Amino acid sequence: MSANSADGTALVEVVLVKGGRTKIRYRGELTGDDGDRVTVRAPWAGAGVRDFGFVRFEPGDVFTEYYWRNRWYAVKEVRAADGGVKGWYCDITRPAAVSGTELVVEDLDLDLWRSADGGDVRRLDEEEFAGSGLAERDPRAAAAALAALDELEALARGDGFGALLA
Repeated sequence: MSANSADGTALVEVVLVKGGRTKIRYRGELTGDDGDRVTVRAPWAGAGVRDFGFVRFEPGDVFTEYYWRNRWYAVKEVRAADGGVKGWYCDITRPAAVSGTELVVEDLDLDLWRSADGGDVRRLDEEEFAGSGLAERDPRAAAAALAALDELEALARGDGFGALLA
């Protein structure tokens, strides 16, 4: 997978789908693809500042995003404009699909946050997931999503994501 720009940088279009519709689409620099894991570096793609209360994503932040073709999550290292690590935001998703220069992931509503120091690990959007109807529509996917969240939480509460992202 590669799309070369005029300066030789490989670019990819990340497409996040939620509920069958494109939630966000943005360009990033493809920094790795080993056939299983795809790594993308991209600036914060949201409009303005997104304040979660426990972390703020804002213009100047840089995300190094790790997607897997065989795992039910994506892990995103978040750095401030000055290079300092804010933490890791993890999306529970179906395995990533790559088509040409597009990387498509389906968001399954569950998320996990781990602060840079590891002192704050939190599961997010569990009510949204419960209300999504996924457990009724696709019980296998719902079970895989919950197992992925448990796996990520165990990593986050342990030594972090170092071994996973190495």
